[in-house]
Amino acid sequence: MGFRQKITNLFRYLAIASKDESFLKAIGKIENVVSKILAVALVFVIFIALFDLLKLLTFDLFVTDPKVIFAAPLLKIFGMFLNVLIALELMDNITAYLREHVIQLELVIITALTAVARKVVIFDSKADGDLTGLAIAVLSLSISYWIVRSQNQARKH
Repeated sequence: MGFRQKITNLFRYLAIASKDESFLKAIGKIENVVSKILAVALVFVIFIALFDLLKLLTFDLFVTDPKVIFAAPLLKIFGMFLNVLIALELMDNITAYLREHVIQLELVIITALTAVARKVVIFDSKADGDLTGLAIAVLSLSISYWIVRSQNQARKH
């Protein structure tokens, strides 16, 4: 096979690969691989967050002064619990995408609401922070969730 034939074959291959269907199929495969890599990375993050939480609880319960049950502030412990919960919800987002290849907006909004709720729970009124911004975020996400949920229910009926 000569050089000219190789170039012609290359252009034919590129013409076939650049068709919309072939291109979209390749992009879909790339999205699938990236989603799987994100899922594996998130498993590591979940276990690290869980290990940190268990380490903090173990240290507070068994190593510190027995008269003081929780040396770490409870809000910090609650924040760590919510971190694990948010990571699990992110995993739900990724697995739902892998199953259906569609981003489920309702699940994304619930995850965002949980993340903002975590900020509200661990909010330190002594620190410089704006509770108004968090309230607006909760209200906006709640309205968004209500709209998306009502649209999803209307489609089911």
